[in-house]
Amino acid sequence: MDQTLNQTLNQTLTCITIFTLACLLFSLSPALAAPESDTPRSPYFFIESQNMETDPFPLKSTTVEVAIAGVIADVTVVQTYQNTGTRPVTAKYVFPASTRAAVHGMEMRIGSERIRAKIHKRKIAEKKFTAAKQSGRSASLLAQHRPNVFSMNVANILPGDLVEITLHYTELLVPADGTYEFVYPAVVGPRYAGLSANPESAPEPWLANPYLNEEIPNPAAFDISCHLSTGIDLAEISCASHDTRIDWKSPSSACVKLARGETGGGNRDYMLQYRLSGRQMDTGLMLYESGNEKFFLLTVQPPARVLPADIVAREYIFVVDVSGSMHGFPLNTAKKLMKDLLHGLRPVDRFNVVLFSGGASVFSPTSIEATTGNVAAAVRHIEKTQGGGGTRLAAALDKSFRIPGAENCSRSLIVVTDGYIAAEKEIFALIKDNLNQANVFSFGIGTGVNRYLIEGMARAGRGEPFVVTDPQKAGHVAEKFRQYIASPVLTDIRMECKGFDTCDVTPRSIPDLFALRPVVVFGKWRGLPRGTITVSGTGGAGRFTRTIDVSRTAPEKTSSALKYLWARTRLAHLSDFSPDPDHPAIKAEITTLGLRYHLLTKYTSFLAVHETIRNPGGQNTDVRQPLPLPRHVSALAVGNTYATVPEPSFFWLAGGLLLVAGLRKLTQKKKNC
Repeated sequence: MDQTLNQTLNQTLTCITIFTLACLLFSLSPALAAPESDTPRSPYFFIESQNMETDPFPLKSTTVEVAIAGVIADVTVVQTYQNTGTRPVTAKYVFPASTRAAVHGMEMRIGSERIRAKIHKRKIAEKKFTAAKQSGRSASLLAQHRPNVFSMNVANILPGDLVEITLHYTELLVPADGTYEFVYPAVVGPRYAGLSANPESAPEPWLANPYLNEEIPNPAAFDISCHLSTGIDLAEISCASHDTRIDWKSPSSACVKLARGETGGGNRDYMLQYRLSGRQMDTGLMLYESGNEKFFLLTVQPPARVLPADIVAREYIFVVDVSGSMHGFPLNTAKKLMKDLLHGLRPVDRFNVVLFSGGASVFSPTSIEATTGNVAAAVRHIEKTQGGGGTRLAAALDKSFRIPGAENCSRSLIVVTDGYIAAEKEIFALIKDNLNQANVFSFGIGTGVNRYLIEGMARAGRGEPFVVTDPQKAGHVAEKFRQYIASPVLTDIRMECKGFDTCDVTPRSIPDLFALRPVVVFGKWRGLPRGTITVSGTGGAGRFTRTIDVSRTAPEKTSSALKYLWARTRLAHLSDFSPDPDHPAIKAEITTLGLRYHLLTKYTSFLAVHETIRNPGGQNTDVRQPLPLPRHVSALAVGNTYATVPEPSFFWLAGGLLLVAGLRKLTQKKKNC
């Protein structure tokens, strides 16, 4: 009996030990303290098989040619697909673009034949593509999933085929602090898509795209070159994201190419910055006539910043992403940024910190003064996090807006994230609904952030977006933020036209300017190019007024990009910031704009079909092109590669049950004795 009793006691002690270790493990994982309550609808890792009948990597290369003239970038992207397998395939590739890109052309080349794509309503294009695929015709379909996320489907790529898809888009470059920046996003980061507000809604198919493991290099080659022609001497050209070489053509013209050793550049955003001599940014007007339509672009340089002698106290709520995709390098970058931001607060300011992943935790029930001790405590609180779990940004923002506000303080939310979520519009709507409580600034962390979310949050919250690619740049970006919020450059901005008949002006109301960047207005005009445009506002030195004589500007045939840029700007306001973007009237207007101006939109797609039946019977295999993880992004960003940690109550329940079972068994043994 004693031996049996000892065995039972040992079993009970083992159960208690396991329970204790489980609790200890949980307590040592602060980043996992906000567990998942759902299974993420996530991408997955690609596992290569030995079956060589199909090519798992049909995309062989992406080549980008950029021509920058003045403030307009004209971009040509060539995607080359090749089937090295033994069976016909249909390849699907998800890829990013700039949030400001106006995609207005596509072409498919097979051998010596070139087929120019046509714009269709999206559903019609999808039906035509499916029909072409089933009939054995080669076809390509370009669709938009987000303003910065597209997909390319190429059907009936035969063994040995080399297919080239050429895309054309235009975008406007708006300088900040005298520096222009061109960004070419090279990879789509994985998107967390947990349960949405409508649990019955199905996840979008593009979200479940395969990714390569971190140690697998991207087999698709990437190359980009930029040709600059500014008309004004260039003072500086730099590219912090890639190794480049610069070939100067003249003081105002240069060609920037990737360095010969830069072979793996397709896993991060390409970011080129340039500055004109003397940080010059002129007020300017551009005119273009296209048949019965006439377009204008107005840029007005605001006055220099005048810092007020007495700045009112402010309250800052820092909303920091500690999810799985932020694990490692991105979170370390965010921690460095947070240190710089917090240490830059003034003692009269108040602050709070909200950390979020699958859940959200608040540093203090109410915002506290930015004393040295409080800031140090907040830094220690942030330093403990490791990164893990999903990305429930909406819940974190909602909790942040609900924090009791400090009296006589202007409140700002500072969101720090890589932006790898799928519910962007939900976030925009939430921010707009709470503009009476706070404005919103966004900091994108990483080399391939979701710029649609980062830039959209700032626009919706009347703030400014920032991107931090590594810890060494965190201090510089934090200083830019401090200068930015010091005081508005221009408020109460208005535009008045006399003798110049304008219509369809966008934006309809011009928001306050905080940073040193120009006022940018698109629109149409009627009649003759004459009269005046006056832009006015209130600055630090008083009333600001700038008048432009329209008659001094002649319409230019080389300004054809204006019609695309005007339509793209109009589309952004309709799709991103309308009260009900899915309303039939809004959908109809977006579709009409896309068809009229030959633009890719949510409801219009480009389709190119080769009329020759090249694959009788249409038998082929669908292949999703695996994507590389963005540089420095952890495997934890792909939701099904780690196990979620159960609720804390699970440990207590499981341990308690084990303990009760052991004690009950011990009691029974005693009775038997």
